[in-house]
Amino acid sequence: MSFNLRNRSLLTVQDYTPREFRYLVDLARDLKRAKYARTEQEHLKGKEICLIFEKTSTRTRCAFEVACSDQGANVTYLDPAGSQIGHKESFKDTARVLGRMYDAIEYRGASQTGVETLAKYAGVPVYNGLTDEYHPTQMIADVMTMREHSDKPISEIKYAYIGDTRSNMGHSLLIVGCLMGMDVRICGPRSLWPSEEYQTIAKELKAQSGARLMITDDPRAAVEGVDFIHTDVWVSMGEPKEVWKERIQLLTPYQVNAELMSASGNPQTKFMHCLPAYHDTETAIGKQISEDYGMSNGLEVTDEVFESQANVAFEQAENRMHTIKALLVATLGD
Repeated sequence: MSFNLRNRSLLTVQDYTPREFRYLVDLARDLKRAKYARTEQEHLKGKEICLIFEKTSTRTRCAFEVACSDQGANVTYLDPAGSQIGHKESFKDTARVLGRMYDAIEYRGASQTGVETLAKYAGVPVYNGLTDEYHPTQMIADVMTMREHSDKPISEIKYAYIGDTRSNMGHSLLIVGCLMGMDVRICGPRSLWPSEEYQTIAKELKAQSGARLMITDDPRAAVEGVDFIHTDVWVSMGEPKEVWKERIQLLTPYQVNAELMSASGNPQTKFMHCLPAYHDTETAIGKQISEDYGMSNGLEVTDEVFESQANVAFEQAENRMHTIKALLVATLGD
């Protein structure tokens, strides 16, 4: 390759150029094929990776751990109770300690400033596994998944994100499509639109890539002709009950249901979700939502859509592992 990602951190979606981002997607595709064919080679043998999780995780943790195992790296997992970061020890001091012991650090927590401080002082690559502002490793998987389920070049793919668009997923899907020259529709109530800061970043990238961008509060306009419809949960765990009631009232018109999928006018439109999804009453949270708010047929997405052939969220989840592996190999591999 004509560019070098060695020892590079990934802190925001826009840290890499479009060519670098495409390279990661291509590498992930190659690594996925090698894993399926049982021909995978270890490029991270003897590497030590530290995973810091201040927020609980299923997909991100498992993706990093399996990726490291497949590639011969060793992992230390620090759970929300196992690290003193930000409590008894600053991000800066933690970085200077861990950077002497590990070849790379992954961080998942609330603070974007925190992960940037880790990267500044660790002296080794740092990967943002999710903060309140960004979810960059998810974006590599999302672009890979859209590419796998479309015959179009990446720049011709059209997608909509529907719901709370000022979230880390809203910010990230806004920015990644503009980075990659895609047709991006961001849709939610105006009070939940991304702030001017993120819109400015997206518009600057759009001017460079030739992307198309729509930010709207009209879900039918947003999904017209799209290849993919994305959504995410409407309320984060830990937010007060009053927020749930207000958010559900505000976002119910933005639920992804069969009618909205049909409104795309494209029978091949696929549904995407970073998971977990509140699509039924088979979880404690889903059951509580149904009892408290009468949303018995799902929250951000109906069970009908989630259980349909249109749903590619589980392939999207698998691709977290392949794309995180590509990131590790590209930045640390021998």
